[in-house]
Amino acid sequence: MTSLPQVAPRIAKLTALSIGVALLATACGGSSTPTSTGSASANAAGIACPAPSAGAGAGTSAATNTGQVPASTTTTDTPLKIGSLLPTTGSLAFLGPPEIAGVNLGIKEINSAGGVLGKPVQVIHRDSGDTKTDIATQSTTALLGQGVGAIIGAASSGVSKTVINQITGAGVIQFSPANTSPDFTDWDDKGLYWRTAPSDVLQGKVLGNYMATCGAQTVGMIVLNDAYGTGLAKNVKSAFEAAGGQVVAEELFNEGDSQFSSQVDKVIAAKPDAIALITFDQAKSIVPLMTGKGIKPTQLFLVDGNMSDYSKDFQAGTLKGAQGTIPGTFAKEDFKKKLLAIDPALKDYSYAGESYDAANLIALASEAAKSTKGVDIAKQLKAVSEGGEKCSDFPTCVTLLRNGKDIDYDGQSGPVTFSDAGDPTEAYVGIYEFQDDNTYKASKEEFGKL
Repeated sequence: MTSLPQVAPRIAKLTALSIGVALLATACGGSSTPTSTGSASANAAGIACPAPSAGAGAGTSAATNTGQVPASTTTTDTPLKIGSLLPTTGSLAFLGPPEIAGVNLGIKEINSAGGVLGKPVQVIHRDSGDTKTDIATQSTTALLGQGVGAIIGAASSGVSKTVINQITGAGVIQFSPANTSPDFTDWDDKGLYWRTAPSDVLQGKVLGNYMATCGAQTVGMIVLNDAYGTGLAKNVKSAFEAAGGQVVAEELFNEGDSQFSSQVDKVIAAKPDAIALITFDQAKSIVPLMTGKGIKPTQLFLVDGNMSDYSKDFQAGTLKGAQGTIPGTFAKEDFKKKLLAIDPALKDYSYAGESYDAANLIALASEAAKSTKGVDIAKQLKAVSEGGEKCSDFPTCVTLLRNGKDIDYDGQSGPVTFSDAGDPTEAYVGIYEFQDDNTYKASKEEFGKL
């Protein structure tokens, strides 16, 4: 195989994290007043999170396209092909529908505006499965064989680790809307790995700090033993301990395990004030074991890997008051309506914005590069995310590009500004609260810089 052109060296590393907090909605579960500062544990007194301030989520003042999109001055004989490697089976299958809808919405809007370099963008969807299978490798081989310039996915950091060398080694961009493992920041990916989801350095710090502000002095954790689970747990633990708390139990399990009684019993025996479940859909088995042994739902804190609609899985009220974090800003109502027009069966919108933004950024970078080759597109991804005129949709942004202007794309997932390593340098993490029907709604947003 011939050597591939090198993209600019990746020298940016994660630096100190600063968090600015925007508290947006109702106070979290537990009593309506803060716990006392006496010696009683929060488990006995009840966990009460800080009362929110009034206001709405921060938005962008991006330009909106209102006129005709000018034709590209450069055309291509090779249309831009984008593959998706997103889960329709496996332990993260619940994330597939919103991510696929986000990609499809982006492609629809791009093609409605005339496509990229004078040709409609082609999209090819393939299942990523999970780490228990070899589906991702097979799907990647099929996508590469069809000549894609970029692949959006995978959702799972563990799955991405199995295919990242295969994708980037072929000179193709891998662009994940949901990978959060810090390991990818320093990966030798020839400048071809990018993501719109922030590293778990951010989600971990937000969740660890948030449990402490809710009054928890001790925390137990049940953690998936993979790149995602252990990486996130490390950052949650670091933040919680820095806030003066103590992690009193940390029990691991492996992908494919179906019995969790041992882990549940050991965590409960430690009598933590709060319990963080860092899992995928294994939460469907773990939550009933917890609540069946007297753990209150207000003691439970979930993460993006298991924040799902449990209305058909649990009895009403099982999760009422439980909370969880999902990287990214809250999905706006007009964006939800557009997604529902693509997939009327959508139940939640996790990583839909990140997937939509990935499609738009790839298309815009292709226009800027005047090429549909992955190595050329990659060289322009950072440039279209920073330093120019702000815009938030393909028609507006591509109009600016074709008029010779620099652009700064801010998308549905929030501000998108890439580091040299392909990571977002700033992002929101949403905090959500479960309702009586075991679905969740937006509660608060926290903004951080990496």
